[in-house]
Amino acid sequence: MTTQTPPLSDRIAGAPISWGVCEVPGWGWQYDPATVLRQMADVGLVATEFGPDGFLPDDPEDKARVLAEVDLEAIGQFVPVVLHDQGHDPVPEVERALDSLVAAHASTVVIAAATGRGGYDERPVLDDAGWATLLANLDRLDTAAAARGITATLHPHVGTMVESGEETDRVLAGSTIGLCLDTGHLLIGGGDPVAVARSHPQRIAHVHLKDVSEAVARRVRNGQLSYTEGVREGLYVPLGEGDVDIAAIVGALEDGGYAGWYVLEQDTILPDDPGAQGPLEDVETSLNYLLALAAQHSGVGI
Repeated sequence: MTTQTPPLSDRIAGAPISWGVCEVPGWGWQYDPATVLRQMADVGLVATEFGPDGFLPDDPEDKARVLAEVDLEAIGQFVPVVLHDQGHDPVPEVERALDSLVAAHASTVVIAAATGRGGYDERPVLDDAGWATLLANLDRLDTAAAARGITATLHPHVGTMVESGEETDRVLAGSTIGLCLDTGHLLIGGGDPVAVARSHPQRIAHVHLKDVSEAVARRVRNGQLSYTEGVREGLYVPLGEGDVDIAAIVGALEDGGYAGWYVLEQDTILPDDPGAQGPLEDVETSLNYLLALAAQHSGVGI
């Protein structure tokens, strides 16, 4: 029996980073979980990623309960972990995340190839031995997650060991793990998210939708700004207001049979308490833009 893919409009999720909640120490002012989750539900989002460790309760069952109380489905967790160091085993760290994902009936673990340094403003150069270790660990994590009924994905991310389009291609060629296509990070890192969506739809298992100011991204790429400074300078903008061809990406994925989630992510740094409304208007703008694309793709009005 063939399972019908839910419409795109039913596969739109959120993430706490759009409210400035991030794992990087000193990132910025942090909203409390109750406010973030309530606003997600109020704006019409039906699902979310967990956010960084410590944002939701540590206990897997408590984590699932907190989301269920506001009728939000859990879909995944972003897990930055060192993959390139032969002396470090990343499996136990990811297994802890899998415990929570299984308890909350989530689907995806989103792995980033962390440098082992704090933040995302610098990274070392990876040699061939490091690449071999990284790729082997990705396959190990893919197997470990599948054994728990969870899909593992690798998230190319600025300031990690897999950042650029070339490095993403190396992961696709050298491992079996699925890809989390982050439309913003890939563009900032010098890659082409439209080309990836068109060339590798079968490998894309999760999507983070971001729009980016290319003018600011160029300053990050050439070293004029650190990544953190770029975020503060307006690197990320609501969907449809930047230089990422979101429409082409979504069209390529839907035409290619993508059936997963589209996670709205607009990385935000809040220097101080922005009040009750906060970044909600930007989230609403992105959601409305994506709903309009969904209507165009399905051929029905909203």
